[in-house]
Amino acid sequence: MAKQSYDYIIVGGGSSGCVMAARLSEMSDAKVLLLEAGGKDSNPFLHMPVGFAKFTAGPLTWGFKTAPQRHANNREIPYAQGHVLGGGSSINAEIYTRGNAIDYDRWAQDEGCPGWSFADVLPYFKRSEGNAILSGTYHGTDGPLGVSNLTNPQPLSSAFVQSCQELGMPYNPDFNGAQQAGASHYQTTIRNAKRCSAAVGYLRPALRRPNLALKTKCQVQRIVFEGPRAIGVEIIEGGRAQLLRADSEVIVTSGAINSPKLMMLSGVGPADHLASHGIQVHHDLPGVGQNLQDHFGIDIVYELKGADSLDKYNKLHWMVAAGLQYSLFKTGPVTSNVVEGGAFWFADHSRDQPDLQFHFLVGAGVEEGVPAIASGSGCTLNSYTLRPRSRGSVTLASADMRDMPVIDPNFIADPYDLKTSAEGVKISREILNQPSMAKYIKREHFPGDTIRTQRDFEDYAREYGRTSYHPVGTCKMGQDEMAVVDPSLRVRGLEGIRICDSSVMPSLIGSNTNAPSIMIGEKASDLVRGNR
Repeated sequence: MAKQSYDYIIVGGGSSGCVMAARLSEMSDAKVLLLEAGGKDSNPFLHMPVGFAKFTAGPLTWGFKTAPQRHANNREIPYAQGHVLGGGSSINAEIYTRGNAIDYDRWAQDEGCPGWSFADVLPYFKRSEGNAILSGTYHGTDGPLGVSNLTNPQPLSSAFVQSCQELGMPYNPDFNGAQQAGASHYQTTIRNAKRCSAAVGYLRPALRRPNLALKTKCQVQRIVFEGPRAIGVEIIEGGRAQLLRADSEVIVTSGAINSPKLMMLSGVGPADHLASHGIQVHHDLPGVGQNLQDHFGIDIVYELKGADSLDKYNKLHWMVAAGLQYSLFKTGPVTSNVVEGGAFWFADHSRDQPDLQFHFLVGAGVEEGVPAIASGSGCTLNSYTLRPRSRGSVTLASADMRDMPVIDPNFIADPYDLKTSAEGVKISREILNQPSMAKYIKREHFPGDTIRTQRDFEDYAREYGRTSYHPVGTCKMGQDEMAVVDPSLRVRGLEGIRICDSSVMPSLIGSNTNAPSIMIGEKASDLVRGNR
């Protein structure tokens, strides 16, 4: 078996992996290798903000589906995860939210993760952030991740924000500031009218360094151990196995689905499960693949009276016009992230912090599984329970790395999740029926006015809820028997290996998860460098 040697091998070129590669290669005497199973981010639509609408399915995702969801009518739900350099940051809706301070304080105070309170992680959020609008206590302006306001939001999005205010929500221009509750246009990871993924903001400048190497379309078969120490990874290249040696550390950043899969294929995980697939158990670690959490999003779709949404650009002549405007001036509908408006609000008003999040899409049928308007224009409002109590798992289907893992988010298993989700759909309908939106609305296209009772709303959630692309927790950080990594992200019981991505979150944060994944990469890079 041929050997190549590096100081650090990073497995997975998603949001956290790109950050780790950029930060660790700042050490000029460290030889760093980043491995990405997908291809380079060369598709031009990846860099157009509106391109999100093309990437909730297709070749730039892994093509995952869930196991039949027993609390959601046994449906196998499409489960989009990025399969391209930049990972989710290259295909997501570019929404920049961090979650609530209570999320990180919960990690530190209740879930065995000292050093991860909001006060601890805020400097890393600020270090990552290159905000073009906001500054001060909560924001950074010089970081690699471009963050900005939409320069010309669609009028329909502004009507949504006004409708939220008519329902009683305050206007909140900064969801990442002192207060999360309220409605506004989202800030986005867009810089100079182009998507700023982690691959663009972090990795691209770092690749100029001679001590950083990148291999794309390179899937790792297993992590290689000598006793308790990880010494490298095995890949297949040119039809034969090749050992890539890591003299300092192997850093796993393959995400909440593929990180536990790789660990288990390498013999690290629940012993009984590994043995059932004929995998030699190297280290019995029962928490690997457990504790899966995700936001269960539910959509309603309204038909509009006129061509007031981005749907009109599905027609060829409008599409050509929009493309020319973007090519010549970097303005117009192509600069939209589609999911322009949002809100954080309460299903339970006795709570101190919001328990629901809303995403307003200036179009219908944008994401896989969401109904379109056959003729005419529409809009979509999505909601989800911010801190679900249901827990699922990622397990192996076989010992063959080519087989998809068994992904079971166990959506809405907890009655709290179902009740809160149903409340989110009710509030979504109330928002779109307020005066500012009502003047645009022709009718409720989906689900329609037959949904009226609490049971109706719950049945609707079971039948049409879906992933919000936010899986976390499957290699959780902590100190209990189910923890996979310690608060320094070192795999418990092993040496020379860390997991540094969204899989280490002990519990789901109350917002989109891309910015927190980048924060984890930032903090992890300091943990690694401090150990050198």
